[in-house]
Amino acid sequence: MSASHVILIGDYSPRQRHQLETRFSTHSIDSLDLLHDLPEAVRHTCRSVAYHGHSPFGPAEMNQLPALELIANFGVGYDDIDIDAAVERGIKVTNTPNVLNDDVADLSVGMLLAVKRQLLAGDRWVREGEWARRGTFPLNDNASGLRVGVLGMGRIGREIADRMAAFKSKVHYQSRHPKDTPSSWQYHKTPLELAAAVDVLFVTVVGGTETHHLVSADVLNALPDGAVIINVSRGSVIDENALIEQLESERLGGAGLDVFANEPNVNPKLLALNNVILQPHQGSGTVQTREAMGDLQFANLEEFNEKRDLLTLVN
Repeated sequence: MSASHVILIGDYSPRQRHQLETRFSTHSIDSLDLLHDLPEAVRHTCRSVAYHGHSPFGPAEMNQLPALELIANFGVGYDDIDIDAAVERGIKVTNTPNVLNDDVADLSVGMLLAVKRQLLAGDRWVREGEWARRGTFPLNDNASGLRVGVLGMGRIGREIADRMAAFKSKVHYQSRHPKDTPSSWQYHKTPLELAAAVDVLFVTVVGGTETHHLVSADVLNALPDGAVIINVSRGSVIDENALIEQLESERLGGAGLDVFANEPNVNPKLLALNNVILQPHQGSGTVQTREAMGDLQFANLEEFNEKRDLLTLVN
């Protein structure tokens, strides 16, 4: 079948862009707010969009693309896309799950180790000559044998749990329903119940209105003194102001954050804290995984063009 027209929105690697441009007739813009820069003939006839961005893709944007039938999203999270509006307009949405599970889980565990073993402070201790001047680095906390909670036992949550099980952890989790897990893993019905039972809380639920501030001030208060929280889901899932209060008072032991409420503009209060590891939303940020995500996005566009079943349909 002949190649269809595809609007590319966002930043793609040279390999991904070559793959898309070779197979499809493409029209590229850097962000959604530049849709109006495309010729009207393109906007009114294009049936598919390859979306790589984090701006809201809602009714106003969809209305500019009256022939749109597919939004192929680059990323597992799709909370920036108004799914209800897409359904109302008969637009299918796909995402790129699974291929990023290992990288996000690896970063999650890495942030826990960085918080517990003070890896960044230890690095500075050596680089700034403190080891030679002052001697032994202050003692820190162990990262093995802890009570570990996973909020959202999906694909990424399961990978984190499996890794932490290898750290001799006692695994607890909360999700909508109990999952098929080892018998020693304990299921909890609510986030509040989970928080009260663990020393470390990994947050891996999807973003969106349903999970907004799921980790509320009450959930944070339920965590034991000195607990650590790791967030690789969305910044909206945690009440960030309440988290900052707990970290400033050192009631909580620390946090590892790859996502924020107003990224990339991170709250200055977080920047000032020494008990927090901050990352630039790079959970899936390896060359190998980003290329695999691009391949899956491309495959969905290809299936759509060939009128076959979409591989990772969201709606």
